Order: sequence, then structure tokens, then C-alpha cells
Amino acid sequence: MRKKILASIEKNSRIDVKDLAVMLGEDEVSVVNEIAAMEAEGIICGYHTLINWDKVTDEKVTALIEVKVAPQRGMGFDSIAERIYKYDEVHAVYLISGDFDFMVILEGKTMKDVAQFVSGKLSPLESVLSTATHFVLKKYKDHGTILEQKNTDERMLVTP
Repeated sequence: MRKKILASIEKNSRIDVKDLAVMLGEDEVSVVNEIAAMEAEGIICGYHTLINWDKVTDEKVTALIEVKVAPQRGMGFDSIAERIYKYDEVHAVYLISGDFDFMVILEGKTMKDVAQFVSGKLSPLESVLSTATHFVLKKYKDHGTILEQKNTDERMLVTP
């Protein structure tokens, strides 16, 4: 039942518990208790709303920053990741394979804000060896959701 609940709420966290129970063929109380247990265990870590900021007047810049670090003896990557993810601008930090160690995702109001974060906060950390910043130019799909539906009518318009 856990995996079915997780799969359902991952796609739509606003689904009514009653509807979820019907979909799963379970009683409502069991579903509520299972969700509460998964929240307590840290399996469900939060509920987020996916917003297409391109359709809102406020400008936002999303940056993907690759970070190469020198792990500290006895602490590994975890302590460095913790220092990075504590910044409010940082939305996600991932340990990755390849030429860099971390992928840091952050949002700023402008490219200058992102540049100031990298040069003023991230790069000066003693264990950071190098960074590579990539700016997101357009989002097509995010968290499994297509952000802009393509017009499916591909006929050419004919005018007299």
C-alpha cells in the first residue's frame, strides 16, 4: 500500500484522502494512518507546488552549479553539502558522479544575484576547488510535468 500511496501523491499531492482510499481499495483511516507514519519516518519529506514562473510577471533565474570540492578528512562530503544547503538561495544539493562532486540548484532574481552568490558565498568556502555555472534558459518539463502543452492541431491555417 505504501508504494501505491507514494506514487499517487507524488503525481498529485492535493488528492483528497477519500479519493485516494477509493483508488487503492483501502479504507480512509488506513490511508491517513499510513501517510502519517511515512511523514513521521521521513519518507514523505514535504509537499510542494510546481509553479511555471515564466507565466508570472516576477522574473526568476534558475542556475545549475557544478561544484568540485576537496572533502575533509573524517567528514567526507556530508559536512560540505550541509554548509551549502543551509543558504536560503539554494533549492537543492546533489552528490553526483563525474568531473564534479555536487550539483547545486538555486534561484535568484537576476543573473547578477546568482553570480554574487557563487563569487561571494560558494567559491570562498575552503573546500570548494572550482565551480561551473549553467543558467536555465527555458523549462519544458519539471518534476514530471510538462509546463507548456504544444498545440496538437498541426494543420496549416488557410486564409482566402
